Amino acid sequence: MTDKTPELVTLKQLCAELKVDPREARERLRAAARDAKKNPELAKMHKPRTPWQWMKGSAGEKEARALFAAKS
Repeated sequence: MTDKTPELVTLKQLCAELKVDPREARERLRAAARDAKKNPELAKMHKPRTPWQWMKGSAGEKEARALFAAKS
């Protein structure tokens, strides 16, 4: 029996992996989500008062990783 639930990547996991402060990461993500032209996936996925999380390998996860890599 195989488990078909998609794997999620949380902001906490990304912060630990990339050694980014979670508070600073949330600020960067909120700012990036406001700029829909530069970060369309982050803008589309962001819902206020919900945790930041992405499907593993999704375009949103890639945008978040790029955001943290560019400003580290």
